[in-house]
Amino acid sequence: MALTRISRLLIVFGSSLAVLGLMMASVDPEIQYSVDEIMGEPVKFQDGHIFVRGVVSPGSLDNQEMRFILKGVTEEISVDFTGSPIPDGFDEGRTIAVRGELMKQNGIWVIESFEIQTGCPSKYES
Repeated sequence: MALTRISRLLIVFGSSLAVLGLMMASVDPEIQYSVDEIMGEPVKFQDGHIFVRGVVSPGSLDNQEMRFILKGVTEEISVDFTGSPIPDGFDEGRTIAVRGELMKQNGIWVIESFEIQTGCPSKYES
């Protein structure tokens, strides 16, 4: 039995919708928090993967300890980058995004990062 042109188009269209639906269902959106949101209730985020945006505090980059301070508007948090490479465009005073795990070490909150992202500087400069 030969399929008509309309039947074939309906099969292709239905299959495309099914694939699109599966792709959308499998995507898990990740919420990006600010430093101030994380530090407002750090216990809520403890020992879990977080995605946080902030500014690298000028003068805080320590290449020996592999740490820097990530600033928000009123709060700041230490970032341990031993588990992640520093990307191009990373510099003190720049806004970056860090993926990692929030932990309490020696009484202070630290993000053990596994990914650091920078934006394209030319995109933000006018």
